[in-house]
Amino acid sequence: MKVKRLSYLIMLSFLCSGLAKADVTTNDFVDKKTKNLINLCSANPEDPHYREAIHFCQGYLVGAYDFHTAQSDNKPDSRLFCPPTPVPSRNEVIGEFVAWAKQHPEFMDEMPVETEFRFLTQKWPCKNSTGDKL
Repeated sequence: MKVKRLSYLIMLSFLCSGLAKADVTTNDFVDKKTKNLINLCSANPEDPHYREAIHFCQGYLVGAYDFHTAQSDNKPDSRLFCPPTPVPSRNEVIGEFVAWAKQHPEFMDEMPVETEFRFLTQKWPCKNSTGDKL
């Protein structure tokens, strides 16, 4: 009897985990809201749009990150966030961003770039010249 219950619980957990991950839609590529970007970044490898979704996700997030870095490179006081050296891998940071965003549903209707920089400023706050966090 216990084995039967356990097998039902395992089967239910697989079904529920599948429900939690939405399929990628063509509307997600319009990328007007954080929820669209998170859907792309967390695409299932079995999804027919998986490759495009992951490339879009990485391109969007890395592009915004690189733009900020280029704009603040010679102006340290204008930096919104200060990553450690060495910077963690792209996939690691994107995975952390997706997990963080899923824990903050209140930001899902924001522009994705706003949510990305909200995450980065919380994860890697800068310090001012006295060593205090800004």
